[in-house]
Amino acid sequence: MDQSALLELFAQKKRIVITTHRSPDGDAIGSSLALSSFLMKEGHDVRLVIPDAAPDFLHWMEGSDSMLNFELLPEACIEAVEHAEVIFSLDYNRLERIASLGEHVMASGAIKILIDHHIDPADYFDFALSDTKASSTSELIYRFSEAQGWLGHLDKAIAECLYTGIMTDTGSFKFSSTSADTHRIAAHLMDAGLVPEKVHSAIFDTNTYDRLQLLGHALTKKLEYDAERGVSIISLSLSEKNRFHYKKGDTEGLVNYGLSIQGTKMAVFLSEELNITKCSFRSKGDVDVNVIARTWFNGGGHKNAAGGRLDMKLEPALSYLKDVIEHKLRH
Repeated sequence: MDQSALLELFAQKKRIVITTHRSPDGDAIGSSLALSSFLMKEGHDVRLVIPDAAPDFLHWMEGSDSMLNFELLPEACIEAVEHAEVIFSLDYNRLERIASLGEHVMASGAIKILIDHHIDPADYFDFALSDTKASSTSELIYRFSEAQGWLGHLDKAIAECLYTGIMTDTGSFKFSSTSADTHRIAAHLMDAGLVPEKVHSAIFDTNTYDRLQLLGHALTKKLEYDAERGVSIISLSLSEKNRFHYKKGDTEGLVNYGLSIQGTKMAVFLSEELNITKCSFRSKGDVDVNVIARTWFNGGGHKNAAGGRLDMKLEPALSYLKDVIEHKLRH
């Protein structure tokens, strides 16, 4: 399916479902809400389906109250997918990233469209806008909407959603994926009414007392640093998170504190959940954490930012991680 076919596809009103990955972040939700708004302004019937809940600090964006949570409303989500004529996959490129929701998407006869910036996309999509050099999926949504001729619908609310995705996935425009085009898009969003400090404050200045206590505990009690290898590790058990009344999103960005230590090449954050341990990897320079996550941690992502999971509790997961660092990686 090429661009002309897409223009023809959306010339007629369609039943559309937008999906994004589990544990959705700012780019996942921002890109999805922005695309949803563009499509609804074009007159399409749109449903936004997420595998599980988004963090509280993302719920201020316009349209967030209309998201269907598969964990809470599985029947409504399945019905939406079954009736869809078009299904978008945003900010992920393999259906396992949306857990059991992926089975229903795969079974659907809908046209499947991928918009994503992660490496190694699957090949079961009818159309793919996949660019690993893009700063974010939100940047790609801007480009996609521009190609479709939808930017006339760009307003302050859509601009805030797109900026949320771009800002969070670029580390506030500091990561190497930030290009001149990224800044030009941000400028256009400001022309549409975006107030950058409002979005930044909504994302980063809404800490609860419990969250700050949790971060303090993680940094003072659970941060390990191997100066010889340039590796930092932070680990939190389920009981530790519960002690500080953990809510989804409370550890967002925690791994970056470890990466900020002078001399650090790679930072890892381990977060224990029921029967599994989630792993977040960040790196600098030539350390490819995508390869590390894919090879040993059932995950993947980008060269300098990736994630994974281990089907074990925190203590054996931490031992396994240290064994990989000591014996598997080149230093």
